[in-house]
Amino acid sequence: MAASSPTPVPLKSTLASLPPLSSTSDEFRSQTRKEIQSKTNIPVLVALDDDPTGTQTCHDIPVLTTWSVHVLTSEFKSTAPGSGFFILTNSRALHPPAAKALMMEICQNLKQAAAAAGKAFEIVLRGDSTLRGHFPLEPEAVEEVLGISEAWILAPFFLQGGRYTINDVHYVAEGDTLVPAGETPFAKDATFGYKSSNLRDWVVEKTKGNISRERIKSLGLSDIRRGGADKVGEILMGVEKGSVIIVNAAAEEDMDVVIHGILRASDQGKKFLFRSGAAFVSARLGISPIPPISAKQLHLDSFRGGLIVAGSYVPKTTAQINALIQKSGDKLTTAELDVNKLLESPDRAEEELKHALSVAETELQKPQDVLIMTSRKLIVGADEAKSLDIGSMVAAALVSFLTRLQTKPRYVIAKGGITSSDIATKGLNMKRAMIVGQAAAGVPLWRCDEPTCKHPGMPYVVFPGNVGGEETLFEVVERWRV
Repeated sequence: MAASSPTPVPLKSTLASLPPLSSTSDEFRSQTRKEIQSKTNIPVLVALDDDPTGTQTCHDIPVLTTWSVHVLTSEFKSTAPGSGFFILTNSRALHPPAAKALMMEICQNLKQAAAAAGKAFEIVLRGDSTLRGHFPLEPEAVEEVLGISEAWILAPFFLQGGRYTINDVHYVAEGDTLVPAGETPFAKDATFGYKSSNLRDWVVEKTKGNISRERIKSLGLSDIRRGGADKVGEILMGVEKGSVIIVNAAAEEDMDVVIHGILRASDQGKKFLFRSGAAFVSARLGISPIPPISAKQLHLDSFRGGLIVAGSYVPKTTAQINALIQKSGDKLTTAELDVNKLLESPDRAEEELKHALSVAETELQKPQDVLIMTSRKLIVGADEAKSLDIGSMVAAALVSFLTRLQTKPRYVIAKGGITSSDIATKGLNMKRAMIVGQAAAGVPLWRCDEPTCKHPGMPYVVFPGNVGGEETLFEVVERWRV
């Protein structure tokens, strides 16, 4: 561990003290698009997303929930060089052996499909911007199949979620304060908890010392903002094989500069493996942000209520649910699934589900918005594995609810990563969806038009458990009301 642990710092004055930015993100994104469109040798970017929320800064690109060689070959053939697509792995919901096996299977299929399509590709492991997930297991599994990369590039910055990396310390903004990630509730996660906020220490901690501090380098904000893409490229060209590189970033423009440096190093034959938050993907693909999508743009059906399904337990989700209920008043009907009863026995679980289904079928047709939520007391297991199993059982109950629901809602909002993944793939049977944009900053909106989908064309909102202010969920629901 470092000699002293990082402490909270004020947001505004900390950002103001950093070196100035040299250009706007729009200008950078435009340059990125020109660069990736003008060259044929830039690999297709495949984002393996460990839960569905990583699509939160992108629009107009596909997300796949299946990965057969046939499906991937077809996707590679239709993807322009330098562009990319997401594969939803949902590996954060799996135990380590299953997550590793899944990574290796997907990478083997990608290798075969890319060869058949005549395309080169590179992998970004899109993970949680608050550092939860299978690390270093996933990058190790990728390299087992695709070969050792020059370095792992670690870039968890995500502006819309208030995640900043400054002087190698990863912070989460809470109001006007930057709190070191290791001091937040996310670090106390029952399955993926950690202590370190300095990313160098975090890598050492998560790898149990197998990656030493000496192998960890960083791209500092001074390098990025004063030296620009040339300096970033120079640093990347000089790294030793097997290094881990921390990307410091406090603005979208920092990520844009890093991307230009990466493209220069890649041009000279360097091969990297990326573990990142959502911001990296949109920067690498040159995707500029668009405003949140409105109800008018979606042409929502006014004869049905909207459905909100909440399974996430993080404190932010509970606060957002409370605000939704209080501010909606009689415009919202709520049915709670008691998690203790779901876990008690199949008969008790069935009683809970039948009640929720009865409420939803009646209210959605009025039309009335409906919230189906799990009880808010977090039930944890005796260890990490058992806690993960409880989460999976709760998600299975929510999937069963949606599978059996006969009425088509005007939209579905799924709150939380495991919840939204299972509802998309098992509840709505989505195989390939388009990322339409965002329902609010950092809140992805999908649309699946395939006939195999339970409700083709219905807007589907993947609402991360840990994104937005207390009223963000209410604001989306209110904007989309009948």
